[in-house]
Amino acid sequence: MPWDPVRDLLTMQERFETLFGRTSPGWVPAADLCEVGDRFLLTIELPGVDRADIEIAFATDTLTISGKRPDPEPCERYQQFERAQGRFSRSFRFALTVDPDAITADLTDGVLTVTIPKAGSADVKRIDVE
Repeated sequence: MPWDPVRDLLTMQERFETLFGRTSPGWVPAADLCEVGDRFLLTIELPGVDRADIEIAFATDTLTISGKRPDPEPCERYQQFERAQGRFSRSFRFALTVDPDAITADLTDGVLTVTIPKAGSADVKRIDVE
């Protein structure tokens, strides 16, 4: 894959925001975002999260996935407690223009797959000098 400095800067910015600021309460689900031809493909692991508890919003150049995993059944005493619950939020910025009206999402087997099509590039129009 060719080096894309803008993509690398956006990735670094998201990591810094995760470490130092713009944090959200709760947990952070694992995600993969890849560029495939004419679209971006985002997959997020959300086992135990119901479709109705997931919110997807797109504003300017940022896609935000948020929601809530329900609290586990009450337990008298945990022997081990590793699974996160409660609210989560992940935001992804795009260096390229995308088509927000064509974004689709599917939740299957606890994996949310969001397809983000790139916006069609404007045709170059040749202008003759008179």
